[in-house]
Amino acid sequence: MKVQAKVTEPEQVSPPIAKASKPLSKPNISSGFSINSFMSKEEKTDEKEKTVIVNTGDLPEHHFTDTDIQTEWTILLKTLRSKDPVVFNAIKAFKLAKIDEKIIEISYPSDSAKSEFDKISIEFFNHFKHKVNNHSIIFEFKKDHENLKIEIMTTKKIFEKFVEMNPLLKELDDLMRFDLS
Repeated sequence: MKVQAKVTEPEQVSPPIAKASKPLSKPNISSGFSINSFMSKEEKTDEKEKTVIVNTGDLPEHHFTDTDIQTEWTILLKTLRSKDPVVFNAIKAFKLAKIDEKIIEISYPSDSAKSEFDKISIEFFNHFKHKVNNHSIIFEFKKDHENLKIEIMTTKKIFEKFVEMNPLLKELDDLMRFDLS
């Protein structure tokens, strides 16, 4: 008897196809300026702004002086001089003054300087409130571009100021012909 055996080759089974729940490619991210986003932001700014009212009734309200303000401002400027010279140069002309028991007025020369100050203002305000232990302080901004201009003093300008104080220096300059350029 002859038995015939049939040999079958094993079927090649392909692995199951995995389906992704999310797309594998990165979504389109716009880089740069988009007119549509600018238009939508402009429309949103027309809406009424919400004001946030913080209840500071049960927070401490200790007394502080104008010296406290000037001391902390000087410390801030010293740290910014080495840490962030761009912000330092923008805000070094700011003047802080205590107007009332809870109000501090900050005079600034330009809007660009104020925008640089806005980067660090929250940190400074919180630090100052904790330092003097008075959390009901209100900071008011006042644009004062005339009084806060920083004039670069050249040797000629310095000499002219001295001539105003002592007119004999003008005669000395005429005689000696100083080079003040």
